[in-house]
Amino acid sequence: MSPLEGLTVIDFSTLLPGPMASLVLAEAGATVIKIERPQTGDDMRSYQPRLGEDSVNFVMLNRGKQSISIDLKRPDALEKLTPLITRADVLIEQFRPGVMSRLGLGYDHVREINSRLVYCSISGWGQTGPKSNVAAHDLNYLAETGMLGLSAGSDGAPVLPPMLAADIAGGAYPAVMNIMFALRERDRTGRGVHIDISMADNLFAFNYWGLGSGLSGAGWPKSGAELVTGGSPRYHIYRTADGRYIAAAPLEDKFWDNFTRLIGLPAEMKGPAADRQQAREAVAACIASRTSAEWKAVFEGQDVCCSVVATLEEAVKDPHVVARGLFEQTVGSSGGRLPALPIPVASVFRANTTHRPSPLLGAANELLES
Repeated sequence: MSPLEGLTVIDFSTLLPGPMASLVLAEAGATVIKIERPQTGDDMRSYQPRLGEDSVNFVMLNRGKQSISIDLKRPDALEKLTPLITRADVLIEQFRPGVMSRLGLGYDHVREINSRLVYCSISGWGQTGPKSNVAAHDLNYLAETGMLGLSAGSDGAPVLPPMLAADIAGGAYPAVMNIMFALRERDRTGRGVHIDISMADNLFAFNYWGLGSGLSGAGWPKSGAELVTGGSPRYHIYRTADGRYIAAAPLEDKFWDNFTRLIGLPAEMKGPAADRQQAREAVAACIASRTSAEWKAVFEGQDVCCSVVATLEEAVKDPHVVARGLFEQTVGSSGGRLPALPIPVASVFRANTTHRPSPLLGAANELLES
């Protein structure tokens, strides 16, 4: 039996953070019911590329869920949803603060229907504060929490990150953690709670080291100058002779000693007295003398904490990833199937179903009649 089997989640969210959170719950056995607009549904359905009627993005994020299509602005919407709310355990919403209340579905409204309901609101800036209704996306949250400012490239400009860190690490995953905390608390008290998940708030923990330095008076970190922002030769990215890159992170002395010996770094550049910029340039010159394949062979079996920077295609096909079975489960739609998203639910807790489809819009509307 999956740990969340028998748990019912009503998901009013769209796009990424909320659907990712409810996907994690679904993979652990919860019944997840998406509430979508008539005709168009979740905005993610219309994205490219396609897999049948829906986008690949939608299919991957909504594996194993059910879909109800209803216009929340209709006068009878709350009445139709009340039986579902009555028996639900968790409600996830991702509107700007105040929207659910205007629809008659705010926490104060629904707890009168179901006092045991765990109500999770995911938003960019949180439910309170001067920015609570300011429009923003992932890049904005990274910019305004100081993370982007520590990611300067060689020209000094911040580097556009390829991952949606605020949506997933700041929104979806904290939502899941706090939903589980709330369910555990409900076991003791019998009462639900309103959870306020701010994607921006949750990004600060990722800069714990910089906060510690700045708040203690030791100095605020600068891009390109700190241990993990490019200031050290022991944590850097170096170009190879064939135009690829080595991600080198031999931070500890034992790894640094192995690394410098293998690349042939001059002795005067190895010690703590060496100028950091000169040491980085010396390491760069060594790495630039061979191809990525040659360096991979040199580092193979050695404790050096070094990797060839892989493409996403190479990463998916890595023998270690294949051996771990990360992409063995599948998701499907009317257009076929593809490997499912390898979300962080341990195999021992996963629903025991290898293939699960994404829902057709409104396919579970009969639930409104039950």
